[in-house]
Amino acid sequence: MTELSFDQQNAVKHMNGPAMVLAGPGSGKTLVITSRIRSLIDHGVRPERILVITFTNAAARQMRARFERMTAPSRYRVTFGTFHAIFFQILKHAYHYTGENILRDEERYRILASIAASMEISCEDLREWTGEVSAEISRVKAEQLPIDYYYSSSCPEEEFRKVYRAYAEQLRRMNRIDFDDMMLCTYDLFHSRKDILASWQRQFQYILVDEFQDINALQYKIVRQLAAPENNLFIVGDDDQSIYRFRGSRPEIMLNFQKDYQGAKVFRLSENFRSTAPIVRSSVKVIAENKKRFGKKLYSHAQDGAPVEVMACRDPETEYLYVVNSIRKCMKEGVPASEIAILTRTNLGARGPARKLMEFSIPFCIKDSVPLLYDHWIAQDFLAYLRIRSGKMERGDFLRVCNRPNRYISREGTDAARYSADRRICVSWTGLRAFYAQKDWMLERIVQFEDDMKMIRNMRPFAAINFLRRAAGYDDFLREYADRRRIDQGELLAAADEIQDSAKNFDTLEDWLKDIESVRKKMEEMRAEMQFRSPEKEEERVTLATLHSAKGLEFREVFLLDVNEKIIPYKKASLETDLEEERRLFYVGMTRAKENLHILYLKEQYNKKMEPSRFLDCLREQAEGSGRTGSD
Repeated sequence: MTELSFDQQNAVKHMNGPAMVLAGPGSGKTLVITSRIRSLIDHGVRPERILVITFTNAAARQMRARFERMTAPSRYRVTFGTFHAIFFQILKHAYHYTGENILRDEERYRILASIAASMEISCEDLREWTGEVSAEISRVKAEQLPIDYYYSSSCPEEEFRKVYRAYAEQLRRMNRIDFDDMMLCTYDLFHSRKDILASWQRQFQYILVDEFQDINALQYKIVRQLAAPENNLFIVGDDDQSIYRFRGSRPEIMLNFQKDYQGAKVFRLSENFRSTAPIVRSSVKVIAENKKRFGKKLYSHAQDGAPVEVMACRDPETEYLYVVNSIRKCMKEGVPASEIAILTRTNLGARGPARKLMEFSIPFCIKDSVPLLYDHWIAQDFLAYLRIRSGKMERGDFLRVCNRPNRYISREGTDAARYSADRRICVSWTGLRAFYAQKDWMLERIVQFEDDMKMIRNMRPFAAINFLRRAAGYDDFLREYADRRRIDQGELLAAADEIQDSAKNFDTLEDWLKDIESVRKKMEEMRAEMQFRSPEKEEERVTLATLHSAKGLEFREVFLLDVNEKIIPYKKASLETDLEEERRLFYVGMTRAKENLHILYLKEQYNKKMEPSRFLDCLREQAEGSGRTGSD
């Protein structure tokens, strides 16, 4: 058995009553939980009376495996499971639910897509819309918000309410419940059937909750119901790592635990066994800026470590090149690829480094789904325009962009079609002018449209896209669309910037398309290889992940990219609560590093000046001390 530190021993020895363990990064919380389970059993608690709740199936399996290794050859019937797994077992006993009653995520998205079609909801990216609406439906249910007073951030209020009710009705007809309904049904069951609640309270007399900072209000209510009346509730977490507000988790729940349970014992795990002292000191400087948090004195005995590198890079290309060269150097010095990670704020931010890794043939794995840049609907718009300007007036391309910006051209106006040499249906300018011959104001628009296409006919792709955006009004269309869909205009304009920038090095559309296909093929090959890779080959790959998906992981070398204002913290973070969560997210990224932490920020992006993140202000000494930039 691994030797426990003094702080860990104190937590493990706790027996009865509520207790909270504040576990800093790398402080051995899993060891504390498994050791406490063993301690309870050693003190006479029956194993089947112990419930351990985690947030993911992987965490539950890992916890169980670690406990079984610790107690081998004995086999104890301790229950390990996620909230949803535990709730399903409760509902299964009460209502005889089976797996057929549970709505899977992919079914949920299909239902929402069908509702969008039936309601004729206009959205350019259906996948994005269903994801946003699905998240809001979860929030309404988890926080038990009255739908009539909920104000959506993804679509107009009345539209969201109609979608919500249509979705609920569809589930009722299918006799299905989703994962959010599991919580609601369990809570209602315990509230209305005290006999059933008492039965489960007797079953689970000791409850341990891992990653407690990620709990939402409804989950907490149910846990409190289960733990009563003895309240042998042992929670382990770190309020500084609460980063799932968008899922309903609130650090306030953990911060108020001592108010909910007067006299609860508090144990602090302050030693970081993962990271070197310079990394711990720098991360503590950052998170200490947050006001709503438990005070902690975190430290590491690993004093011999390199200072945290804070480095300015001229532009994204310089940043990616620096990271790639650094990784190649690390691997040459014997650092396994699996011990190296590149972390970005969003999955979209991973596209650039992924492409550079492919360019240099550095194997990597992606923890998140990274959408291909050229699959974005804005990219498809640009490509349609570029095909039209060359005279390939296919009707599909024309209908896609003829009203972006709005030129009031109807589908009927494109019916005066002709066939191309390969029998594809095409639109003709002559036919359009004939259709609108009696409408001078429409003729002016069509002539202007045709003139715009002639203007960009011989331009390089980058220049042509620039003209479409600035002179032909495409950016105005994006702003109007963003306002209608309640999307941040900056997100769409940034996507357009990225797509335009990717065309910079190509003289012709054909050259650009060849590169697009090459990137697409490499990404597909990589996804296929990732799907069938063997675990023993894991050490051969660099990890590319978002800050959210990196939580719980650790690496010898960590590169944090684009630590700039409007990226980290994210541009949507305007309220103090949002900024504090963004700082916690950055803190999570910093504390993934064991030996070397590299923080990089940009001086400019897409020819626009960029400001370093405010989170670096407390590390300014390192930033100035390095005196290095990506252009050096």
